[in-house]
Amino acid sequence: MYKFTVPDFDSYDSLLNTSMILSSMAPVIDVNIVLTKSAKVFASAYALFSGLTFISTIGIIIAPIAYRFFTGFI
Repeated sequence: MYKFTVPDFDSYDSLLNTSMILSSMAPVIDVNIVLTKSAKVFASAYALFSGLTFISTIGIIIAPIAYRFFTGFI
């Protein structure tokens, strides 16, 4: 999809921007930032991992609170 909208992007740029958007970070569309292909893959993997870690941590913190809240009504 990025190949049609932004012709200067390759698949690594598309992977990086998609991962950043999925993990609620801003997309990297600045052409002045020069990253190697391995840096783009690492940044996209790190963004997805940090998003998953954040959601898991919030779930672990909220689960006991939600359990106490909902068992109080029974």
